[in-house]
Amino acid sequence: MSSSPSEAALLRGSCLCGGVRYHAALPANHASHCYCTMCQKHHGAAAGSYVNVASDGFVIDAGLDLITEFASSPPARRGFCSVCGSSLYWRSSESAESIAVTIGTLDEAWQGPIEKEWFVEQKPDWLPRNTG
Repeated sequence: MSSSPSEAALLRGSCLCGGVRYHAALPANHASHCYCTMCQKHHGAAAGSYVNVASDGFVIDAGLDLITEFASSPPARRGFCSVCGSSLYWRSSESAESIAVTIGTLDEAWQGPIEKEWFVEQKPDWLPRNTG
């Protein structure tokens, strides 16, 4: 019988309405902000912020029937809550071993570094630019 990961080895998250709840086994890596226009539209914000976890360690604890997936491009599927609209994850058919969980849906604030910013050339002009 396999043992479940300890609470300390999990990330937990949920959507805005609380209908969808999930956990993801650590490690989590490659945290990033993506400024592509698809992420901007999907999040209704300047960027999508993600952290990657292993797909086989990502478990929907409640609300699986509330998740809708949208195929935003040939390899990409974006999951969101059909009740409140919270963006939950991004996954690619080209890298099925991992899933990119939205950092904003984590129940506890992300403590790791943001390792990469993608599509910075599409970063909205209304965001401040780093000058230092």
